[in-house]
Amino acid sequence: MTLSMYQASVPVFARGLTNLRAVLQKGHDHALTQHFEPSILLSGRLYPNMHPLTRQVQIASDAAKFCVARLAGVEPPKYEDVETTFDELYARIDKTLAYLQGFDAAQLEGSDSRTVTLTVPSGKHEFIGHTYLLHFAVPNFFFHVTTAYAILRHNGVELGKFDYLGRT
Repeated sequence: MTLSMYQASVPVFARGLTNLRAVLQKGHDHALTQHFEPSILLSGRLYPNMHPLTRQVQIASDAAKFCVARLAGVEPPKYEDVETTFDELYARIDKTLAYLQGFDAAQLEGSDSRTVTLTVPSGKHEFIGHTYLLHFAVPNFFFHVTTAYAILRHNGVELGKFDYLGRT
């Protein structure tokens, strides 16, 4: 069986974002049922020098849309990182999911060998498409999804492995 770049990216990111949205909803519901301000969870972090929950979600969203856009050779949309509520985070995830669903397999065909260049404060990094997807973009995406899950779990939200993985 051959796995296409599309199959290894768009459905993987879509599932991860869908599960992240459900995890956030559980966190939001937890705050409301426990009668505390939901913003407490949104500003939660695992360690003082780590990003808070809101930023983890923003970065996960960006990781998915930037990856697919770069592989397709198109300019990704820019999202302002201004979300401060659960509803705004849900809207961002929904917008990212809609963007991802706008791609088809043909747009990513041949991207396994496309050069992807990232410019970050530490300099430029060049990847071959399949290496970028499998060794940078997907791990980066799941780092932030996992950290968001861990922030909520650390703050008492009852979450389990299948909340993170989803159900097939």
